[in-house]
Amino acid sequence: MTDQPTTPGPDEGPGESPRFTDKRRIDPETGELREPTAEEAVIAEAEAAAAAGQQEAAPAGAAEQLAAERLEELQRANAAYYNLEQQYSAYVKRSKTEAGAAHDRGVASVAEALIPVLDDIELARQHGDLTGPFASIAEKLEGTLNRFGVERYGAVGEEFDPAVHEALMHSHSADVSVATVQMVLQPGYRTAERVLRAARVAVVDPEA
Repeated sequence: MTDQPTTPGPDEGPGESPRFTDKRRIDPETGELREPTAEEAVIAEAEAAAAAGQQEAAPAGAAEQLAAERLEELQRANAAYYNLEQQYSAYVKRSKTEAGAAHDRGVASVAEALIPVLDDIELARQHGDLTGPFASIAEKLEGTLNRFGVERYGAVGEEFDPAVHEALMHSHSADVSVATVQMVLQPGYRTAERVLRAARVAVVDPEA
C-alpha cells in the first residue's frame, strides 16, 4: 500500500509529476522485505520511545492528580474535625460556667429568703435569748449557709464602704480620720459573687 501523492511544492512546475514518499520496508522494485537503513532505524526507535513516554506520562499525571485530590480531602476532613473539637470544648466550658452561675443563683435565692430568719436569730443572740434547742437549730442553719458560701459581715470600727454598707444614721466626730462604722444596726449577707443585703449601719465622719 502506497502513500497518497503529496501536493506539488512551490518549486515544482505544472508539468512535473507528483513525488511519493515510501515508508514501507518492502522494496518497491523487487517486492521483497528490505532491511531498514541506519537512519530509518534511529527514527523508528525515537518514535517508539516518544510513544512509550506518552503512555507512561499519562498514568503518572493521573496518579499525581488523584493524590492531590486525596490530600485536599484529608486536609478538609482535618479542618472539619478541628472545628468540631473547638466547638465541643467551647460548649463544655460554657456549660460549666452556666452550671456554676445557676448554682450561685440558687444559693443566693435561698439565702435571701432566709435573711429575715437570720435577722431574728442575730437579734435573739444579742439579747441573750438564743438558748436551748433553738440555739442548736440556729447554729445548724447558719453552718449550712456557710458551707454554701453565705457570709455574715459588718463590724463596728471598720471603714465605711458604700459598696457593702448602707448608712441609716450619720454623725461627725473628731475621733475618726475616715468614715467609720459606729454601729451595726443589721448585719449584711453576701456570697463570693454578690452582696445579698448590705450591712445597715450608723456612720461617723471626721469633723471638717
